[in-house]
This record gives sequence, structure tokens and C-alpha cells, in this order.
Amino acid sequence: MPIILLRRFSALVLSLGLVFAAVPPVLAAPTPPLPMAALPFFGSILAGQRPSNLGVKNGQLSPCPGSPNCVVSQGNPDAEHAIAPLAYSGDASSALAQLEAVITGMPRTAIIEKTDTYLYAEFTSPLMGYVDDVEFSVDPAQSVIHVRSASRLGESDLGVNRKRIEAIRSAFAA
Repeated sequence: MPIILLRRFSALVLSLGLVFAAVPPVLAAPTPPLPMAALPFFGSILAGQRPSNLGVKNGQLSPCPGSPNCVVSQGNPDAEHAIAPLAYSGDASSALAQLEAVITGMPRTAIIEKTDTYLYAEFTSPLMGYVDDVEFSVDPAQSVIHVRSASRLGESDLGVNRKRIEAIRSAFAA
């Protein structure tokens, strides 16, 4: 039992960058990684809180924050955040139903809210449980569906939100 405690203490000291000369290197073995069972706990932390700025206000989806982990098709966004809306033909209700079918067919997705002209879904990353908020607003006058996809946490999303909307665009057009 004392050896285990000494190993954990040594690993802690080494992880802090301190030198602990009294512990032989054999006893200073790193602690094992977190078990997979711990991931749901951390996933719930990494999900973050649902934003309060969701929905359509004054006919538009919210603009993106300054971080690069968001894309939006309304409100004159800069080039980093701009993305084209989804074009459709026919009636708006059929287009929204088709969009809903595309989204429900995607993994780790939950539709949170749906009206005649609005759809809000949460997409969860597979390993860490990060949540992205994705909104769609139908504009029947222009036959387009405006989009906004944003990560709740972090700074960069490595282009995930843009890739997701383009994948939805491809499936929606098919």
C-alpha cells in the first residue's frame, strides 16, 4: 500500500515539473489514464450551458461571436463566419420536413425545438461530449433556410461547424 501512495505522489510531483530525487525512477511511473467510465462525467461538463441567444429575433438568427467556432448565413458576417443559406424549391413546410429527416439521420443529434419556420438541434461530439448548437430559419420569400452553427465551448472547432453545414447542404440537396 505505501508503494502505491508513493507512486501517485511521485507522479503528481513529476507532473508539476518538480524534482523529487528520493524516489527511484521505477517508483515514479505515471498514473494510468482515466477509465472510459469517467468520460460521461467529463462529457456532461464539456457540454456547457445552452445559450440564451438562440432563436429568431427581429427576423434573424444571432450573429456569431468573435471566436472562429461559428458560422451563420444572416446579418452580414465577416468571411470567417459567413456561410450560404440552404436553397430549396417547393413549399417551406416540405423543405423543413426534408431538413428534419436529414438531421435526425445524423449521429449524436437531438432536435430540441421545431416550429413551422424554425428548427434547433444539438450535435454532440463522439469522444468528449462537446455540444454544438445548430439553428435553421426558413425564409419563404427567398426560398432559403438560414443557418447558424456554433460551438458552446472553446475557441477553435477545427472547421467542424462549417463542415457540418456543408454535409447537411449536400444531403438536403440530394
